[in-house]
Amino acid sequence: MARQESDREDLMREATALVERAEFRVPGESEPVVFGLRREGAASFFFGPDPVFHFNSHYELRRAYVGGDLIKAEHRRAVRLRRVRTESETQLQRSELSPEETAALLHLLQTRLAHLRASVEARQIEVVAAHPPGADLTARLQEWLAAAPAEIALAARPNVQ
Repeated sequence: MARQESDREDLMREATALVERAEFRVPGESEPVVFGLRREGAASFFFGPDPVFHFNSHYELRRAYVGGDLIKAEHRRAVRLRRVRTESETQLQRSELSPEETAALLHLLQTRLAHLRASVEARQIEVVAAHPPGADLTARLQEWLAAAPAEIALAARPNVQ
């Protein structure tokens, strides 16, 4: 995930798997929040370049990008894939998150979504960009947040379905 303004514009333009997507200005967020939906209803949330959360169509967390690490769900457990660069190659180190690390990840997710939900309900968010143009992505965001369970679970696998 790139970390510059132009990269967010690229996300809005090039994230074609997210058939509906919008960038929002949210009070208390230092970066714009991008929300997108895939055709089958799986959602993604980009709180700036980090953290990023991807869900399946059952509101389960399937992938995340937090603290520079990719985290994916495998058998309802969280697995970290950390890039380790040497002079000659880049390796991915795989490690399962401890129960405490998993709880911290889910707490971060719940906290960010709760803040976003409260901001939407208070009508404090501003649409910066939307695709398709004219779509009411604020309503779609509000619907998704209202339908999501209070406790987000880890998916069985990192795939969309």
